[in-house]
Order: sequence, then C-alpha cells, then structure tokens
Amino acid sequence: MELTAGRIAVVTGAASGIGRAMARRFAADGLKVVLADVEEKALREAADELTEEGAQVLARTVDVSDRASVLALADVAYRTFGAVHVLCNNAGVGSGAEGRMWEHEPNDWKWAFAVNVWGVFHGIQAFVPRMIESGEPGHVVNTSSGDGGIAPLPTASVYAVTKAAVVTMTESLYAHLKAEHARVGASVLFPGPHMLRTGLWESHRNRPQRYAKERPRRTPYRSLDQWEAAMRDAGHEVTFTPVEEVAALVVDGIRADRFWMLPESEHSDRQIRARSQSMLDRANPSYLESFILD
Repeated sequence: MELTAGRIAVVTGAASGIGRAMARRFAADGLKVVLADVEEKALREAADELTEEGAQVLARTVDVSDRASVLALADVAYRTFGAVHVLCNNAGVGSGAEGRMWEHEPNDWKWAFAVNVWGVFHGIQAFVPRMIESGEPGHVVNTSSGDGGIAPLPTASVYAVTKAAVVTMTESLYAHLKAEHARVGASVLFPGPHMLRTGLWESHRNRPQRYAKERPRRTPYRSLDQWEAAMRDAGHEVTFTPVEEVAALVVDGIRADRFWMLPESEHSDRQIRARSQSMLDRANPSYLESFILD
C-alpha cells in the first residue's frame, strides 16, 4: 500500500509514546491523521503540535475499552474525512498486578484485557467493514509486544497474556481479509528491539474506577526513570529504542505489506527459536528458566 498524501490514518493511544510518534510520521508523509486517546490534555497537546506543523488533524477523546466510544470515533472519522486507509490499534496499558498469578486481583486482568484485547477488537469491528466496503487499499496495524507476543515475561504475565492474544487476533484477521479478497492488509507490531520511553510505565494514572484495585499495593508504582536508575545501580546497562524508529518500522511495513513488524534482534530470534523448538520437541519451556524467581 502506498502512503500517499491525503490518505487518512487513525491512531489510538496517540497522545504519547509510540502512538504519538506514528501520528507524527504519518502527518510528515502528508496523511490526514485522526488522533484518539483517553488522556484529554495530552491529546490536545499532540493535536496542537501537529496542527502547528501544518497537518490536518482530528482529535477525539476515546476509551477503547468502550465499544460505543470506538464506534463513535469511526463515525466522526468517516464523517470528517470520508475514508480511513490506515488503522493503528495501539492503545495499551500495564495491569498493575503483583505477585504470583493466583494472587492477582481480577480487576488487574479485567482492565488489561479491556484495553489491550477488547480495544483492538473494537477497533477492528468499528473500522474494518467500512475499509473493505470502500474498495480502496487499506492496512490495519495492531500493537503487540515481545513480552507475550514472542515469549512471556512471567513477572508481567497479565500484560504478556493480552499481547499474545493480539498476535493471534491479528493472524486471524489476516486470514479473514485474505478469504474476502479484501484490499486491506494486516500487521502485528512488536515495538523495539530495546526498551521504549512510553507512558505504559505509568498507565495506572488512567485506570478507571470500574477496574479499581481492591486492595493497596504492596509496593509503590515505579516510574520508568526509577526503574532505569535501579537497573543502572545494579550494574545493568539499559538501551532504549527511539519511538521514531518504531514509527518508521510501521511505515515501511505498511508499504511492504509486511505482516510481522518485528525489528531485527538476536535476543528475539533466540526466544523464537527456543520456544518453537520446545514445542517441536514436546519439551518443558526451559526458555523461561532465566525468568523464574525463587
């Protein structure tokens, strides 16, 4: 698919991090951009920034966990621009879960699934039928993660489970689009290959009351800066991937109709090989041993 000037891209989670970088890159390439995010102030700042740079922007406060909110986003996008060519289901949250899986609060799972899984599904249902019906070229990009999408980080198991679901959902979407001979492609995005400076680390700031924690945390939430400082104090060097590189990966992947938007990484390749070999050998998941805590 050619990302020509004048086409329309919709990005959820667009007020910060990866989403904001994708929106900025689409706008720089001449696309009209629909920004959606649950954070109204940050969304307004992102929209103002792009508008000042000459982009055509539509910004809407959207809770992707709410089907009606996403359907309303699709309605206003089509009403304003008449079409949508690129859909990036990018909004995501951490879960805030602590301890072993059997100790987790159900609301930690409900919230993470509501945003990370249901949010992607709502986006697909709200936009894809119209994208197919238009007969124009289109593309859907669903944001997953190496944590879960490739192999789980057991200390972040709730998040990993949701991101594994995004991979399977996108594989199924790809097959359904092919079966319909649609001119719409599908890709799954694995941001990286290194750490990313995004708002995911502090996603608890947007946690709705209906998914509130039922008991106090045993440890306080830790910001990315605090986590990075702790890692460096422990002698571990931390490398970050600029979010602009992730946005470039997305644009290149759409143009190439590439399903796996997976940056080159020997670490990821080792995980993929180890997990695949474990399944082929019907062996226990030894690739998780380095993460197993006493």
